[in-house]
Amino acid sequence: MIEQRRADGSLRHLITLDSLRRDEIESLLLRSQHFARAIGERPPSASTLQGVTIANLFTEPSTRTRVSFELAGRRLGAEVVNLEVQLSSRVKGESMLDTIFTLQALHFDVFVIRDAEPGVLSHVASHVAPGVSVLSAGEAHLSHPTQGLLDALTIRQHKGDIEPLSIAIVGDIRHSRVARSAFQVFRILQAREIRIVAPPALMPEPSEFTGCPRFETLEQGLEGVDVIMMLRIQKERLADTKMPDGEEYFARYGLTSARLARAHPQAIVMHPQPMNRGIEIASDIADGPQSVIRSQVSNGVAVRMAVLETVAGALVS
Repeated sequence: MIEQRRADGSLRHLITLDSLRRDEIESLLLRSQHFARAIGERPPSASTLQGVTIANLFTEPSTRTRVSFELAGRRLGAEVVNLEVQLSSRVKGESMLDTIFTLQALHFDVFVIRDAEPGVLSHVASHVAPGVSVLSAGEAHLSHPTQGLLDALTIRQHKGDIEPLSIAIVGDIRHSRVARSAFQVFRILQAREIRIVAPPALMPEPSEFTGCPRFETLEQGLEGVDVIMMLRIQKERLADTKMPDGEEYFARYGLTSARLARAHPQAIVMHPQPMNRGIEIASDIADGPQSVIRSQVSNGVAVRMAVLETVAGALVS
């Protein structure tokens, strides 16, 4: 695993949450809360990263993550350039490292990368110049650290301390980078219980999510929980696994008002989006009073501002 800290102990890269200490997570969440605003309020702005240049390199489609990283950088005063890597010279045979080296020559300071291939981000981080940082915007099925942080921030805003909470992660856990980063941050913050709920075909390997009770029925998995985190079911995977079709999946694993009633009465409902309404979640739940899904979206900018400021602030201090 790539070393994510500088020699002085400060955070230089953020590729995974797994190696972070609790105090580092707490510090990022505290700074994120400083930038958080309710929907409809004027967004925060600062000049903390004036003079810093950020490249967003996405080799997979993204809306929320790419836009929120762009807004986060701009609201901190940085210059931000978005590159659709799949449309660039990379498809003509130029490697990711060649792309990075070219951009380094143009004096980019931070690379925000989303890639479907495991290990690409660590490989890039191990080859960039000493003053350059690499941030994950989602790596294969392995990790999505800023999503994990914004999920933790959202829970703290609505439920307070995470330690006494029972949290259920539901859906396609086997293929989910969101689930893995959520598990990492909830474990670091010492959540009382982290449950995973999935059909057998979408359960992770036994070596993963150690210590988590596993449930194959939603009714049992949601009993008394404080937080329900629904995951997107990728429709393209349903044809490749022993999975029911969308309608049958919803009948067995979709979050409905009857199933939500099994959770704690003040339980909150989360979803990283995009949602498949009527497959993993009913619309009346997604838009209902227990849903904090829109807060998650709003918190994405705040968290990414905190992360960018933490890793790149040293460049302008």
